[in-house]
Amino acid sequence: MKNLILWFIGVGMSLTATAKPLESPNGKIKLDIQQDGQCMVTYQQKRVVELSLPVSAASLKKAKAKQVKADYTMLAGKRSHCINKANEYRFGTLVLRLYNDGLAFRYEGTMEKEQSAYIIPEGTKRWIQQWSEGYEGFFPLTTSGNVKTDGKSNRWGYPLLMEPTDGVFALISEANIERGQSASSLYNEGERFCVVPDKTVAGQTIDRSPWRVVIIGTLGEVVESTLITDVSEANRIGDASWVKPGVVSWVYWAYNHGSNDYNIIKKYTDLAARLKLPYVLIDAEWDEMKDGKTVEDAVAYARQQGVKPMIWYNSSTGWIHGAPGPKFRLNKPEDREKEFAWCEKIGVAGVKIDFFAGDTQQNMEYCIDLMESAARHHLLVNFHGASIPRGWQRTYPNLLSTEGVYGAEWYNNVPTFTDRAARHNATLPYTRNIIGPMDYTPCAFSDSQHPHITTHAHELALTVLFESGLQHLADRPESFLAQPREVQDFLSALPTAWNETRYVSGYPGESAVLARRQGKTWYIAGINGRDTVQELPIPLGFIGKSAYKATVFTDSSSKGKNWEIQTLTRLPGSFICQPRGGFVIVLEVIE
Repeated sequence: MKNLILWFIGVGMSLTATAKPLESPNGKIKLDIQQDGQCMVTYQQKRVVELSLPVSAASLKKAKAKQVKADYTMLAGKRSHCINKANEYRFGTLVLRLYNDGLAFRYEGTMEKEQSAYIIPEGTKRWIQQWSEGYEGFFPLTTSGNVKTDGKSNRWGYPLLMEPTDGVFALISEANIERGQSASSLYNEGERFCVVPDKTVAGQTIDRSPWRVVIIGTLGEVVESTLITDVSEANRIGDASWVKPGVVSWVYWAYNHGSNDYNIIKKYTDLAARLKLPYVLIDAEWDEMKDGKTVEDAVAYARQQGVKPMIWYNSSTGWIHGAPGPKFRLNKPEDREKEFAWCEKIGVAGVKIDFFAGDTQQNMEYCIDLMESAARHHLLVNFHGASIPRGWQRTYPNLLSTEGVYGAEWYNNVPTFTDRAARHNATLPYTRNIIGPMDYTPCAFSDSQHPHITTHAHELALTVLFESGLQHLADRPESFLAQPREVQDFLSALPTAWNETRYVSGYPGESAVLARRQGKTWYIAGINGRDTVQELPIPLGFIGKSAYKATVFTDSSSKGKNWEIQTLTRLPGSFICQPRGGFVIVLEVIE
């Protein structure tokens, strides 16, 4: 504690030492170079994070701001029209931008070694996961950088969310991975979290690094931010009018297998047709179809039912031996073009590619190759067993989802998720899902290999709370079709691309309430992350004074009954949520 107090005193003295700190266009975020290499970032005069960068205090006097503006549209994501402004400063090879909702920096020019680090004092609340190739971990709340979740590693994966001051949050990640670049992660010794790029091809040099990003503000400002795509390159695939986000009927969760069985694929295709879902996924093992059937038979059946089929591939870079297939069909350029041309010819709408090999430059370039080749053949892309989104969803609009999350399929693997799911679900809207689409595969009313103890309304809420351009529904056909007609109609009409997203209320791990708009309809979803009853506020100031009609889905308090569904023209200011419960509101604005 004594060291922490001395640190704050030192920072306080240094903050007054510079007369003209760098600042964002709205003036909320400022960066003060205290001494060579040490920079303090503040939000409305409150300390956020200290950066270690290759910049001198003397260079601050020469710094001149260049205005930078982001103004673009997205086919999927939390907001369709994204606008942001920044003041850009250059210090040698370092390019630094202060946006209205955070900062971003990168290096331009040959750099022998990354020199960036974030100084996060002990005692600071943070939510962070241990690094792994698939980014499938929890984000436990801790106040120490010395807590290692596997007992040995000091390597951490993005994003890192922290609350340096009560009510002020910062989320650290990176964006805009290009050819020649690897992704990075964080390594720490105590309070110093160093940015360390993964392996690059020996002998190759790059002329610039990815953007290192810190989203800063209130919890709502951080949740609503599009800074990851704001700093990423614009659309590189040209006309993307063929890219259509949508809901997907998904076989794996219930069976752990299934796509080598034509009759099971038919069940999920029929479900998609019945609920008017645009897509069905034919998952792994379709190259081993039983009973004389082939994947082309399954694709043809789906198309006959008016459902667009997607199919699965093993990337053949990560898990190969003992893993399902098909394998080794995408690795060589000529094989990849042939395979994707065949997909386009038989009527496949997209590909799910699984089991990648981490954040290396080689893997990043392979992903870029896959997205570009898929776009040439009008194929949507979903990366699984893969790294987290880093802005590619803007650059390659056919990339509609990425796993990179500890999601519902873990009910198949270990019993751990049963007791931790509710809290984890209430953490993801503030961590992983902020940076891009998340293929969590939500909404299971029945059980897989291991049971879930979240309520029906909690599960339904995840379809809105978790943003993904391709929203794969996890449960069995018979489970979905056993739900009330209103629930089935909700799934039939569910958007997966949003005009805007609003934070409504909540706190990481405790609860989450978000509102997403498509046209004149707002979808408001909330979940309780606790094992006890909790009241969740739903302030509706963002709607204004408009009249509305709302369909409300909540958990029933009656024994043996799962749902309470009602239509209201006036909503209460809060909902009482059952332990691990939730609610969904479909609110239609009436002009």
